[in-house]
Amino acid sequence: MRVDFDPRSTAGPDFYRLLTATVVPRPIAWVSTVSAAGVDNLAPHSFFTVACASPPIVQFTSVGRKDHLRNVEQTREFVVNLAPEWLQREINATATDFPPEVSEFDAVGVRREPSAVVTPPRVADSPAALECRLHSTLCLGDSTVVFGEVVHAAVEESVLAQGHPEISLLRPIARLGKDEWGTLGEVTSLRRIRYADWPGE
Repeated sequence: MRVDFDPRSTAGPDFYRLLTATVVPRPIAWVSTVSAAGVDNLAPHSFFTVACASPPIVQFTSVGRKDHLRNVEQTREFVVNLAPEWLQREINATATDFPPEVSEFDAVGVRREPSAVVTPPRVADSPAALECRLHSTLCLGDSTVVFGEVVHAAVEESVLAQGHPEISLLRPIARLGKDEWGTLGEVTSLRRIRYADWPGE
């Protein structure tokens, strides 16, 4: 038997917790930006995915108006750093609501490195980074969806296998419900079936 939840009669925070516990696992965009005043910002976002293949566009959602969103709107640049499991504590710590004049890089002790094309720095110990320029934003209720065109990708050579990022080396971490996180676990491989090869055709 199923239990029904109506978003119109369920308190907002309760339905948010229900959504984030059922839309799982969620990859994390560890987004670095720089403010108009030159302060580097770093924050994780678990509402994140690819939005378009050509041109390459990724998207993340800011729930509420936070420092990084204002930075992106002002400078029109950001970097999505892959969130690996060996940096879980640092990723979680950068979600702290530091004031705008405080850089999460410095407060948490995350090493930065220069980006190749955009101004915001990359996370030096992240195995992959997507440098982006703002394509557009979309306001939805209490949230803003940020679309960024990828203008440069940088991947650590040690996580490449025959020129392709290897998932077992990237070791991405994901968000689940409540305060839960997920690691990679078992990886399986399964090819898609073309209609021309469908059994019985």
